[in-house]
Amino acid sequence: MAIPAALSGFDIENASLTIWLFKKSGGTAGAAPTYTGRWITTQPDLDAALKASLIEARARINEIHEYGLLAQNNEASALLIDTVETNAGLIVAQSSNPTVQKKVKSEKEVANTNFFVIRLVDSDRVLIAVRKTDSSWRSKQRRSFIDIGFRDNALELDREPSFSLSRHVDFFIANDKIIIPNKANFESVLSYRQAHADEFAQLQAEKEFARIFSDFGPLTAYVGDNKIHLRRMCSIRQKGHYKDQNFMTKLKRRYAAHGLNLEFDAKDRIVCTEGSCGDIITALLDHRLSSAFSTNIYDVPDATKIA
Repeated sequence: MAIPAALSGFDIENASLTIWLFKKSGGTAGAAPTYTGRWITTQPDLDAALKASLIEARARINEIHEYGLLAQNNEASALLIDTVETNAGLIVAQSSNPTVQKKVKSEKEVANTNFFVIRLVDSDRVLIAVRKTDSSWRSKQRRSFIDIGFRDNALELDREPSFSLSRHVDFFIANDKIIIPNKANFESVLSYRQAHADEFAQLQAEKEFARIFSDFGPLTAYVGDNKIHLRRMCSIRQKGHYKDQNFMTKLKRRYAAHGLNLEFDAKDRIVCTEGSCGDIITALLDHRLSSAFSTNIYDVPDATKIA
């Protein structure tokens, strides 16, 4: 899949640049997070360094894959999702309005920033790059360190607070698309992990899901708040194999031959135990596959249907 033209064709070098510092709160129990953004004045040398880092980050993306709950990318690829499916619009809206009231006026407004936004404008085109901040922005962590500087071949106390801006980009927002080099930070900034937890709760409330188990309490405990397990349960809901009676019949008939640790009761319901939860997830994802060539049986991280 090609990199969206809104990113690949954007003239980063000649665009105007504004830095926004965001603090985030909420984003639980199905509610959207609250973002508080403030813009800050930057010097030309910093602007040039940031633009160079964005050009480098864009150049590292050689291929694009559709975002999926279980999709993974590497250092040379990125994931793609529509902006409307996320809370990114809240960030875009705030960062488009640099009023005097929203300008940073004190160090207190800088400390404890959760993520920063680099907003670029070229004519009527806008490109946004987002990156989570590191520990240099956290007040509590900063109290554990003595800031020093190297000047005139000596170390001295640095009385001016300093903050680090990463050269990497967690995700770009370009028109109606989000291009994601760092999935974990993307999900953190936009509260996608909480969305997974909410969807898992909805899955447990589905009668079609509940009826395939004698008791799915052990499965709920197994998943907990583990982000990988939550993604997998959301993917199970999207795939919907548990709703397919033909799939469930074949699963009961063939699970043993495919090495799955499953147990069914007299009513053909799955019996959950602490030791079988992993295999239950694998089965409902349809990730236990057999090769038509070697006859070997494999677990796969994701499954793309060919035909």
